[in-house]
Amino acid sequence: MAGASQESGVKPSNEFQTEEQRREAEQKRAAVSRQRQSLLLQQEQILSQRTSNPGRRAALEAALSQIEAQLSALEKT
Repeated sequence: MAGASQESGVKPSNEFQTEEQRREAEQKRAAVSRQRQSLLLQQEQILSQRTSNPGRRAALEAALSQIEAQLSALEKT
């Protein structure tokens, strides 16, 4: 019989998964979720700024592009 640390769940691919593997996967999902939320807050903060300074506007656009690239990379994982 499997102990508490070896309890099995079922993966979508019908493979068995140990409790430790399930916990690690959940921790990874939580970390990705926190990172995504952080990036969305940064994006919102950048979009809320208003400036007529062309240099500052260019810097904000560059930062926004970087955040969007990081968000799209997160979506792929």
